[in-house]
Amino acid sequence: MPAKELKGSRGIQLPTASELRLLQILWENGEATVGDVVNARSRRDRPNYKTTQTLLRIMEQKGFIEHELRGRVFVFKPLISRKTVDQQSVQSLLSRNFGGSATGLLLNLLETATVKEKDLDELEAQIRAYREKTDPATGRT
Repeated sequence: MPAKELKGSRGIQLPTASELRLLQILWENGEATVGDVVNARSRRDRPNYKTTQTLLRIMEQKGFIEHELRGRVFVFKPLISRKTVDQQSVQSLLSRNFGGSATGLLLNLLETATVKEKDLDELEAQIRAYREKTDPATGRT
């Protein structure tokens, strides 16, 4: 199933923090009932059943998930991928906070967080790989 297109500040909503927690459970399991979602959290962090049920219905109305009836229970499945949400979240952050500048975002990250040498090496390798796969004339793949 194709992933849905999301837009941050330009119309279609991104998942809220609560919705994202439920989506992560669905992404990990592929599908789940309300009970499965509730029980996926530790007993101490377990959300209320009815609240979870309501949130799943809201997420369905937003187009983030769908359900199918199996016997007497609804089984929920994600309609959007983790990658889509991650990419659209970053695009929204870039446009909202950094004027669309990926450089601004990356420099801010490097200036405000401790970045391990191993992570810097990985970033450099990823940048080199990205440059190799893009067309040098247009900067596009």
